[in-house]
Amino acid sequence: MNKLLISALVLVAGFAMSPLLQAADSSPAETRPADPDYEAGMKATAVGNWKAATDSFNRVASREPGNADVQNHLGYAWRKSGNLDLAFKHYNEALRLDPKHKGAHEYIGEAYLMVNNLPKAEEHLARLDKLCFFSCDEYRDLKKAVEQFKTAQQGTQKTRP
Repeated sequence: MNKLLISALVLVAGFAMSPLLQAADSSPAETRPADPDYEAGMKATAVGNWKAATDSFNRVASREPGNADVQNHLGYAWRKSGNLDLAFKHYNEALRLDPKHKGAHEYIGEAYLMVNNLPKAEEHLARLDKLCFFSCDEYRDLKKAVEQFKTAQQGTQKTRP
């Protein structure tokens, strides 16, 4: 009887909390009007137009210098365009603004692999492991990239005389 009563109370409490949890999950980005430059940057990124992406995201960043997401998108576009110096600059700024930004940790880790800095990539992988209570996409993606990097490194070492 007590177990049934406790189960019923937990169920009722869960239903009562549901609207509160949904309200807490709403982000400010969902309630504000879309930024045309941000949308243009996202569209340019989707088709690999890195010049248009960086131009659009730079306009957003000039209006919203504290926006870690925009800094992360700038880092991504610069990395994909081949400018790793600017990529690192923007990823680091995203992480300065939001040290828990999972996307920035993933992408900067991938950038470190591009410059053969496995220890720094693993540092960001460890950070993601702590940030993602259970697993998350960012952790899994960076872990896969690190594993592929290690496999490629082992293959290179075996072929050397």
